[in-house]
Amino acid sequence: MSFLPPSVVLPVPLTTKSHFSPIPKVVNAQNQQDPIILGVDEAGRGPVIGPMVYGLAYTRKSQDRVLRKFGFDDSKKLTPEKRTELMQGICGAEPELLRSIGWATTSITARDISAGMLRPKGSTYNLNSQAHDVTMALIQGILGRGVCVEEVYIDTVGPPAVYQKKLQGRFPGLKITVTKKADSLFPIVSAASIVAKVTRDSSIEQSRLCRSIPTVWGSGYPSDPRTSKWLNGNVHPLYGWDLNVRYSWQTAKDAIKRNNGIEMTWEDDLEEVDDDYGDISHLMSSNNFSSSSISNFDSVLCDWFLSSI
Repeated sequence: MSFLPPSVVLPVPLTTKSHFSPIPKVVNAQNQQDPIILGVDEAGRGPVIGPMVYGLAYTRKSQDRVLRKFGFDDSKKLTPEKRTELMQGICGAEPELLRSIGWATTSITARDISAGMLRPKGSTYNLNSQAHDVTMALIQGILGRGVCVEEVYIDTVGPPAVYQKKLQGRFPGLKITVTKKADSLFPIVSAASIVAKVTRDSSIEQSRLCRSIPTVWGSGYPSDPRTSKWLNGNVHPLYGWDLNVRYSWQTAKDAIKRNNGIEMTWEDDLEEVDDDYGDISHLMSSNNFSSSSISNFDSVLCDWFLSSI
């Protein structure tokens, strides 16, 4: 049986969830001469399928040597087997890592990403804002557990200087470093990167298994031919896909159009006329809902109702 990290809950939820590990012994020990450092990184920012996962790791600064000894590095440079091995070590397979490294994750689901990005005009919640808010909530979650963090290292989202100023304003008592390639520069960010990557990979695999999706959907990145094939071969003209897909991605929008998706007009998008919304009677036209357009689909997995219809 494949390793399932404790940050992945079954069945995989459709709403954003966080997981916090127990505080490790090394961190709990009183040692004012050895500051606590914390790193943050993400996995799954670009894919059209699955969650974006933010990972956080923390330890004493002296434990950098432990991370280097075990081979922590940017997760993209490591094989899936090595990433899993390191994650298992953090979770208890390696006692030295278990007593040294604390960690946490937040998995922002495809549904929640899309719901934010597809809000009505003027109230959209873009991906950078979602990422910033989740990062700050994770850091606050560690501080709220009584961990006296002193230094924070973060892989940037957007311009490093702007993001660092925002974080420093939110956490004035911390020494914060935001930079590109932080997961290659700082082992504690490498650990966060691995936590995020293993959690995301396990989550999308469990989503596939739980929903009995027979076709491998690939990495979830739009450039992956397997992902493109799955998107275009499994789209319903009215419902699209289930909520593993980020409907706010242009890749998803294009796949729906390419496969004769039914065009919808939403009331919120209509211009106001005489202090009232415009005529929406055309939305009820039979042309928009011809039986032929969905006749090839006997059923569709509809997560809104948690059953097939």
